[in-house]
Amino acid sequence: MRKDSVLVCYGKLAPENIKGYKYLILESKHYFPSNLRVFKSQNEKVFAYISLGEVNENAIHYQDLKKLTLGKNKIWNSHYLDLSKKKTIETLMLIVDELFEKGYDGLFLDNFDNYTIHGPQKDQKAGIIELMQLIKKKYPKKMFIQNAGLELLPDTNSYVDAVAVESVVTDYDFKTQKYGLKKAEQAQKYLSELDKIHQSYKIPVILIEYADSERLAAQIKDQLEDTKFDYFIGNIDLQTIPKFKK
Repeated sequence: MRKDSVLVCYGKLAPENIKGYKYLILESKHYFPSNLRVFKSQNEKVFAYISLGEVNENAIHYQDLKKLTLGKNKIWNSHYLDLSKKKTIETLMLIVDELFEKGYDGLFLDNFDNYTIHGPQKDQKAGIIELMQLIKKKYPKKMFIQNAGLELLPDTNSYVDAVAVESVVTDYDFKTQKYGLKKAEQAQKYLSELDKIHQSYKIPVILIEYADSERLAAQIKDQLEDTKFDYFIGNIDLQTIPKFKK
């Protein structure tokens, strides 16, 4: 079995123990630039997480944005951003500046699906595209991973270096908190669609899958055996190195 080439972790890791990943995606608040230098010396590319669609109540910039939000995502205790407000864009750009000053190779851009046809901010599709133009223009040599929001790729593909997709073969139920697999036919259809996207836009696809047991993780790897996509299999909270019960 091949080793996962991606690690996504929003909890605090010991930098000296994290080695050999192609894409390492971190929550920057846990690390000093000195920690980041260790991560970068032992892994190919290190990305900082940032949401371009929501602000969590625990975020440092929540106080700056809480009066500029459009409603609440109760699953993650976060609030939807209003990109039509100048203050929102200025605050997000300040965060981007701070992350790159710390030395990250790129950003993992979350909540793009919020701006798609069924998303809570579907009326601000133009806003997210303009924001991506702004970020890429300021940082043309940095790397960006778009998480989800595949229907935006015709407009955003030239500003991002990869697209991440969650739960392609897995199926986590937030109500019951149960992990599972999609039906094989459904999963293979999804993988085929992603392959077409990869071919059309010539950008890498990264799969993020969720498991709680060694058995389910092994089943996921079996389903992904023939794919050329890089992937990650982790626990739904993404707070630690993945732990799977036997």
